[in-house]
Amino acid sequence: MCGIVGYLGPRQPKDVLVSGLRALEYRGYDSSGVAILDQGKLKRVRAQGKLIHLVEKLKNENFDGHLGIGHTRWATHGKPSERNAHPHCVGGISIVHNGIIENYAELKLNLLKGGAVFESETDSELVAHLIHNEVKSTQDLLQAVLKILPLLKGAFSIVTVWEEQPETLVAFKNGPPLIVGFGTDEFVVASDLQAILPYTNKIVYLDDFQVAYIHQSQFQLLDQKGHTLEFQTASIDWNSEQAQKGGFDHYMLKEIFEQPRAVANAILPHLDTEKFCLNLNSLKQSWTGAFKDIDLTQVERVLVVACGTSYYAGMLAKYWIESKVRIPVEVDIASEFRYRNPVLFLKTLTLVISQSGETADTLAALRLVKESGGPILSICNVPNSSIDREAHCRWYMNAGVEIGVASTKAFTATMALLYVFSLALAKIKMKLSSEQEQEAVKAILGMPSHMETVLAFDSFFAEVAHILTAVRGFLYMGRGIHYPIALEGALKLKELAYRHAEGYAAGEMKHGPLALIDSDMLVIMLAASDELYEKTISNLEEAKTRGAKIVSLGTGENEHLKSLSEHYLALPKVYQDLYPLVEVIPLQLLAYHVAVTLGNDVDQPRNLAKSVTVE
Repeated sequence: MCGIVGYLGPRQPKDVLVSGLRALEYRGYDSSGVAILDQGKLKRVRAQGKLIHLVEKLKNENFDGHLGIGHTRWATHGKPSERNAHPHCVGGISIVHNGIIENYAELKLNLLKGGAVFESETDSELVAHLIHNEVKSTQDLLQAVLKILPLLKGAFSIVTVWEEQPETLVAFKNGPPLIVGFGTDEFVVASDLQAILPYTNKIVYLDDFQVAYIHQSQFQLLDQKGHTLEFQTASIDWNSEQAQKGGFDHYMLKEIFEQPRAVANAILPHLDTEKFCLNLNSLKQSWTGAFKDIDLTQVERVLVVACGTSYYAGMLAKYWIESKVRIPVEVDIASEFRYRNPVLFLKTLTLVISQSGETADTLAALRLVKESGGPILSICNVPNSSIDREAHCRWYMNAGVEIGVASTKAFTATMALLYVFSLALAKIKMKLSSEQEQEAVKAILGMPSHMETVLAFDSFFAEVAHILTAVRGFLYMGRGIHYPIALEGALKLKELAYRHAEGYAAGEMKHGPLALIDSDMLVIMLAASDELYEKTISNLEEAKTRGAKIVSLGTGENEHLKSLSEHYLALPKVYQDLYPLVEVIPLQLLAYHVAVTLGNDVDQPRNLAKSVTVE
């Protein structure tokens, strides 16, 4: 959630750290800071608010050292302020920290008894005190870290430096991601690839309780007891240009327009585009460990665990899998699942979904399922992330870098993958005829071009956004596979426009939401032509009778829907299962343009972060 950057090498650390922190702005933050070696001492500069305030403070600062650490903070312990901003410095030790130290109260009490004086309200500062206490006796930063590591409980990624060892940097983690990039006689340590990409494509992902020891131009990977570990660098193929706006006003708008390509990239590894059939090797032969020879015909139940937007994608998976495979599917919010003592069955296949692959609650749920002995398939956008590494089988969104905090292309890529997964499982369990398979594969392959068509609604929402900002409330409704998209549409508006919005199953309107409807309420009705169309129209007419303003999405030139609606948006006619892929785009554009009209920061909405790596 917070952003970490550390640097040791021949460049000016200020330039590398500021560049890295800019790359991590999208993660969400309320303050930032750096600590850089200068004339043998660590000089700290911090600022509250956006990164530009730190950049302004650093404008006339010069540093002669080649070692530094930087941080963008998203407050957990202690209010947003310069005082609580990282890095935290104690007696020549400086640290930056992502995560939460769960036993901080106990550790802080012991430190206070020993005479420690705290200058912040954070749990992070105590780590600097602990390391400082140990370095006084060990006279070595690495040994001090190894001493204090067993004391820490919770989720943490920490990078530390000591001015007495000006060519040493130590990093360690349990939970939130931490990556070491290997350049030519230089190292960049960061919580996200984006901060490393401009300097190198060779990286090492730290696993939990591993320690990275960087001294001069040497790197060593250790376990928590100080034993040397073997490691291999991975090469990454993302480049910094992918993260640029490409002529769009915002990253989010660029990513909305990248969705057709994202969907194509997500599904192609799993399809034979010449024979229009599924490539089952991606599901049957990609399992590892104890499930290398898994027999998927024995799967009797599917469990989907995710958070936020990924959870809504999981709801769609329930509709698709149950209708095609005819086995029960349970969809759980990860933060609820892990605490309700769930009943787990060995013949259950668990899908865990996380764009970042680092979502704390989803990772914890994965580990809970793992303890039960069941097979786990992950769907992530970041290879080698924690969830990706710990799952037994891995599918990738392949959406590319997603900078906007409010997910768009990762969501549509996930939907497409889940649809292909439902087909694959149905085929393995002999519930899908070859004719059905070919029809469905052709349909999903055609979706990127249909999505391109729907992107034309961008100009419509740009024109009417000022009208929509005057609406008191937004009610998104749909039935069947359209219901999760209603939920997603409402979430996008809440995230970006900070307006009250609710998503409802349209059939539930009489059970409460009808009381909300008047002339100040905008109803966004998802009414594509399917077997529930007539019932959806009935719900829409009830809303119309009570004076609601209506924006409806339907199939083709539907005159009846037009007559009921203030604004009618004609979706292309697509394969019935796949309407969610085209109808979510107008909802994204609606939220985007309303937020822009209100003057909101659409790429970095208030109070939100891209990756939720702590509870």
